[in-house]
Amino acid sequence: MKSIQNIHPVFFLIVATLLEVCGDAIIRTSIYNHSGAMRVGLMVAGMLLLFGYGFFLNLAPVEFGKVVGLYIATLFIVWQVINYVAFRSIPSLPILTGGAMIIAGGLIITFWQPK
Repeated sequence: MKSIQNIHPVFFLIVATLLEVCGDAIIRTSIYNHSGAMRVGLMVAGMLLLFGYGFFLNLAPVEFGKVVGLYIATLFIVWQVINYVAFRSIPSLPILTGGAMIIAGGLIITFWQPK
């Protein structure tokens, strides 16, 4: 486990975020666009990706409360990219405005050092 401490926490956050968003997108696609064995197979794939998300997020060598703040900011960004790639959905102004607040909040939670 000592070698994990040498990996930058952002690596774990990016991997966790990609796994979560892709897992959610695959499950959503399986529900609305597939049936039968294909639906079950895609749901299992999504389930495995979501398990990987939880695993990688918790491997990050950072206090849980701080990693979650940065994770939420990272999640918003990756979610919008995957949403565009998978579903061709462009974020609206309210989504971008709220997202800016999410990112600001995540950065405050992670990096603000109270005196």
